[in-house]
Amino acid sequence: MRAGELMTAFPVTVTSQATVAEALDLMRDMDIRHLPVVDGGALVGMLSDRDLAYLNVGALLTDQGADAVRRELATPVIKVMRPDVICVGPETDVTEVIELLLEHKIGAVPVIRPGTQAVVGIVSYIDVLRAVQEGLAEEDG
Repeated sequence: MRAGELMTAFPVTVTSQATVAEALDLMRDMDIRHLPVVDGGALVGMLSDRDLAYLNVGALLTDQGADAVRRELATPVIKVMRPDVICVGPETDVTEVIELLLEHKIGAVPVIRPGTQAVVGIVSYIDVLRAVQEGLAEEDG
C-alpha cells in the first residue's frame, strides 16, 4: 500500500500568516490535530495541537490579563509552527510512513507532490490504524 492510497486527500491547511486563533478554530471545527502550513501553494511548515499546547489561557488570564491572551491568539502561526517538516510523496510505501511516524514521534505526515511541495494529502496515525483495522477485518471475514 502507498501513502497516496491511505492519505486523506485535500487536507485542511492554513497560511503562515493565519493567526493562532484561526488555527485553533479550524482544528476544533474540523476535529483535526494537524495543519499543514502553506504559502503560495507550497508546504512551509506543520502545526499540531502539541505546538499550540503552550497556550495556557487560564494562566495567561490570571497572570497577565485578557490583553495577553488576545496577543497570543493574534500571533501568526509562522512563529509557532514547525518549519522542519517530515513529508512523503504519494508513492511512499506505508511501511516507510509508519517508520517515520514512530521514529520522529509525530502524529501525521503531509503528502506532497514531488518537485512542487504542493500538499496533496496527509497521513495520520488514525489513517494507519484504520487501514490495519480494515486489513484485520478482511482476514477475519
